[in-house]
Amino acid sequence: MKTAIIGGGAAGFFLAINLKEMCPKMEVSIFEKSKHVLSKVEISGGGRCNCTNSFAEVRDLSGVYPRGHRLMKRLMKGFSQEDAYEWFERHGVRLMTQDDHCVFPLSQDSHTIINCFLAEARRHGVEIRMESRIDSLEQLSDYDFIAVTTGGSPKAEGLQWLADKGHEIVSPVPSLFTFQITDEALHALMGTVVEDVMTMIPGTKLRAEGPLLITHWGMSGPAILKLSSYGARLLAESGYQTTLAVNWTKRHDTEVMVILDEMMIRCPQKQMKTVPPCGLSSRLWTYLVEKCLGERSNARWGSLNKKEINRLANLLSGGDSYQITGRATFKDEFVTCGGIALSAVNPSTLESRHVPRLYFAGEVLDIDGITGGFNFQAAWTTAYTVACAITNSVA
Repeated sequence: MKTAIIGGGAAGFFLAINLKEMCPKMEVSIFEKSKHVLSKVEISGGGRCNCTNSFAEVRDLSGVYPRGHRLMKRLMKGFSQEDAYEWFERHGVRLMTQDDHCVFPLSQDSHTIINCFLAEARRHGVEIRMESRIDSLEQLSDYDFIAVTTGGSPKAEGLQWLADKGHEIVSPVPSLFTFQITDEALHALMGTVVEDVMTMIPGTKLRAEGPLLITHWGMSGPAILKLSSYGARLLAESGYQTTLAVNWTKRHDTEVMVILDEMMIRCPQKQMKTVPPCGLSSRLWTYLVEKCLGERSNARWGSLNKKEINRLANLLSGGDSYQITGRATFKDEFVTCGGIALSAVNPSTLESRHVPRLYFAGEVLDIDGITGGFNFQAAWTTAYTVACAITNSVA
């Protein structure tokens, strides 16, 4: 029996290795269109590979999988984050869990995982065919099983050969990207990190929390990346031209007003810009005060009037808005929202409902997660599911 795996990425290798472990007599070939395999693993997590998450603070999978959370809940009963952790440790990859619940190789080097995959593939006799582009199932007519693990397709045209077989395609759009914001004064704060903010798209229910990084092009960090994931389709429809609101304190305006009133009492003679409230950095606070009060930004705390306090409180608690002028894409952040519609596959096996013995795993499916190791977990879970399904078909 022979299985062809189309795509030499994380899901493809994980599927190949598990399939050989479950079904040693199966001949397995990986077809990779480029000259390199596992390139996304190499650059992920800044070269460290955030391979999964502890899920310790995840109360509802919809919060970490904006698309596909119901299917992931079902499939993770068969291969969870704990199973993934144990799998890597069992295959010689020591792992560590950070305080933010992200899981990385103890080596802090993505090549540890790449070397593991390549070594296990060689040990099991997996054939790897480089520069082998597959865009028709007829090219693999001599294989008993076919699994598509090509990752996210930037354009729907890349999946047309599968649409031609009856599979519904959910139009792909980018997810997990940073925001371009045209504001030179903001850009001057490049490198400033605020540890815990809330970002929002006004007029919607879209919210995201976490650290925020100010860059020379706009804003980045988990609070931005998560929001881009939650709002991937809305942002695409707007042409990446919409309003972003930031709550710098994650407090309501009434709470912030109390804090500002206390500042007026505690240090009335001090220049307001020199004494930041709410743990804000001096650079960010100065920028916000100048943005809010203009010529009055050099005032002393004790000279502020009620209207000025209200304006500052509103600014710090969600009234600070920015115009998004585009998205900035980086290979270590890029994820695709969309792909093969989940209605086109059997939810227990991920086998195509249109073509027998054709399976899908990884980002080619309409499943994507926020930053934090959740996309790799989806790759491991779906790949393992397919390996089990093919093995059970042979038995």
